[in-house]
Amino acid sequence: MTGDDGRIVVSGLTKTFGPVAAVDDLTFTVEPGSITGFLGPNGAGKTTTLRMLLGLIHPDAGSATIAGHRYLDLPAPNSTVGAVLEASAFHPARTGRSHLRVYCTINGYPRSRAEQVLDLVGLTDAARRPVRGYSLGMRQRLALATALLGDPQVLVLDEPANGLDPEGIAWMRRLLRDLAAEGRTVLVSSHVLSEVQQLVDHVVIINRGRCVWQGPLATLADPHGRVVSVRTPQPDRLHAALRRSGIDEGRITRGGRDRLRITGVRTDDVGQLAFAEQIPVLGLAAEQPDLERVFFALTTDDDHEATRAALTGA
Repeated sequence: MTGDDGRIVVSGLTKTFGPVAAVDDLTFTVEPGSITGFLGPNGAGKTTTLRMLLGLIHPDAGSATIAGHRYLDLPAPNSTVGAVLEASAFHPARTGRSHLRVYCTINGYPRSRAEQVLDLVGLTDAARRPVRGYSLGMRQRLALATALLGDPQVLVLDEPANGLDPEGIAWMRRLLRDLAAEGRTVLVSSHVLSEVQQLVDHVVIINRGRCVWQGPLATLADPHGRVVSVRTPQPDRLHAALRRSGIDEGRITRGGRDRLRITGVRTDDVGQLAFAEQIPVLGLAAEQPDLERVFFALTTDDDHEATRAALTGA
């Protein structure tokens, strides 16, 4: 599979458990060739959504498809979708290699594929050790190796960095970026927002079972306004010029001896003002949005439409 065949489409997905609406008319799309973060507070419906996507729970209404099919209708699901929902589904007495070879036999993959994915996830040296002796991070790598056995077009990963040390997290980030660069679809659910911000291209944020925002990470504005950071050897002169241009004092802060941060302006406007005032500029950039701040604004504010409009500049 290549290209658009790996698209994930969730449309009107709904699931209730008794009086609780776990997922409520949820709709979003995940495109191939990118990494999408699937975010939401505890109880937002993320796990239920992923389980419906993978055919483990039957929805009350709506649909969730991969490459245009329900997971259960895919002709070769394990070769289309690689999924990691937990890193504990291992027989403790089996070695990492034997665990993978069992899955190769079940799915008709050559045994050599086990060696390939062991090398890919950095577990070759631990391949002969029983899984009972694996750390949580090693179990995460083995779970990912299992998901990759069929060389799938789509990866669905729930908390894939859980238990990994900083080096392992950086390794995971590189691997997922490489897989997305090959045109694969990568959907990652995580609570570690700082890591998500470094990893993903797009985000889908849900709250109370409903989608409150989806789109490219780069277009997600800070709820306190877009922030421009500027370095200059003459910060006091620039500060005064900004005030004369009509920018309120409260929108200008010092970010260090030679840095100013200005809220609610464009980089072009600040650069043109500095040029007109003949104030040297050593650096000028729009700061990346604080995903954590945006996340909490979207998932704690009942007026989601107004919040969405403010965050996206609509």
